[in-house]
Amino acid sequence: MALVNHSPSLEILVRRPEELSLWTGPPFPNGQPNVKLDKVNCLNAKFSDNGSLLMVVKSNSVISIYDCKNSKEIRSFEVPNLVASVLSPCGTYLQTFQKPSGPQDKNVTLWKTETGDIAYQHSQKNLTKTNWPSIQFSSDEATACRVATNEVQFFDSGDFSKGFINRLRVPGVTSAELSSSPASHVAAFVPESKGVPASVQIFACGNASQGQPVARRSFFRCSTTQLKWNHGSTGLLILVQSDVDKTNQSYYGESKLYYLTTDGVHEGLVPLRKEGPIHDAQWSYSGLEFAVVYGFMPAKATLFDKKCNPLLELGTGPYNTIRWNPKGKFLCLAGFGNLPGDMVFWDYIEKKQLAATKAEWSVTSEWSPDGCYFMTATTAPRLQVDNGIKIFHYNGSLYFKKMFDKLYQADWKPESPSNFGDITELIKSLDSVKLEDKKPSGQGSKPTQASTKAPSANPTAQKPAAYRPPHAKTAAVIQAQLLGESSAETLSKNALRNKKKREKQKEKKAAADASS
Repeated sequence: MALVNHSPSLEILVRRPEELSLWTGPPFPNGQPNVKLDKVNCLNAKFSDNGSLLMVVKSNSVISIYDCKNSKEIRSFEVPNLVASVLSPCGTYLQTFQKPSGPQDKNVTLWKTETGDIAYQHSQKNLTKTNWPSIQFSSDEATACRVATNEVQFFDSGDFSKGFINRLRVPGVTSAELSSSPASHVAAFVPESKGVPASVQIFACGNASQGQPVARRSFFRCSTTQLKWNHGSTGLLILVQSDVDKTNQSYYGESKLYYLTTDGVHEGLVPLRKEGPIHDAQWSYSGLEFAVVYGFMPAKATLFDKKCNPLLELGTGPYNTIRWNPKGKFLCLAGFGNLPGDMVFWDYIEKKQLAATKAEWSVTSEWSPDGCYFMTATTAPRLQVDNGIKIFHYNGSLYFKKMFDKLYQADWKPESPSNFGDITELIKSLDSVKLEDKKPSGQGSKPTQASTKAPSANPTAQKPAAYRPPHAKTAAVIQAQLLGESSAETLSKNALRNKKKREKQKEKKAAADASS
């Protein structure tokens, strides 16, 4: 219990139409969260990666910075025609993108959050997922870089007035990903052009001027890529997506997963055991293993070590999402988006399944920084109805549920997992709290059980079933097989009666034929 008392409290950012709130917990006293910051005018909000600062966009021209320790506003920025904004990992800088008024307009600005001064400016024509944030920082902000025409430029993150201090020449580069912890390497992507295949190259940041890659992989049929470094900066996962599948097996195109190591030992495809798209690929927080969800539905999930050897098979089902616990003991395998919302919780250390449950219509999902809770949220504009938050225990039991008329965002405040002590001690303390407080929190699992018993005590008339055309029965069987569910089909009373009539007619006809 001493470890828990010295651990920082968990906090949740909840953003509703034009306002945000900051909750403390879980655990929630009396089943409801305490509100640390309430009804702040807001269009968008985002924490810094270390959780020290909170950026709140209050209008298209005003950004406020809050200190997360006391929830007080410490700085406000006037930025006309604001399009996008983001904090650096440690909160030292605020980066903004403004709608350009001319071709030479320096519309990307790096501000110092402490003083409000401008540290650096440059021009950028458009804003995409691959080029924002324009200036990338390592997790400790020791290294900073940006992609320019045919090169990657490196800066002194302590003094941007020097301009770029080093450049890496990469002809045709359109995007790059800096390894974050440590910032020892950078991966550069060059798209396919004039019959020359696309490529991803890894360069050592210390030898950027030499321009010799330590690892490289080329591939055809590539429209977009996702570059994912592990913690430790020794391995890079490359998710390659093409808009067209030449085998005509998928309407959504073709995807492949490559794995490159900085020592050059592995430069090839990840050995997957089922054909189909790559739904998700995520590194564990230790950086020693990664998980992949892949294949046509029902999808398959496999864990690999950093040498790309399979470690554990998590089975098949309607899954497209994997979430690693930050403490390294648990993981959640789920099917969100267009899938029914199935979730399976695993104890990775013990290699056993803990529980299976559902969180229908979930849009976002993430573990708490202490690794004891898993939160899912149904948010707008993806879904305009049934917006709400669900929080589950590490073992899959529902702890808290709250519905909203409209919910736009629900995020944990980032904290270093090392601040929370050993996960086994946290679990023991959490289990002891659950035994002491037997009352349900929010709309947890016990109210759910009670609601399931209620219909038996107070039976109500069942509504007549909707009409189903004959071909729908076959469609239901096929859908059940795709989603990994039971394909058992129960016939209606009329269908059974007709089936018996047909069987009797066949028997009479067979008897008549035998007598003649």
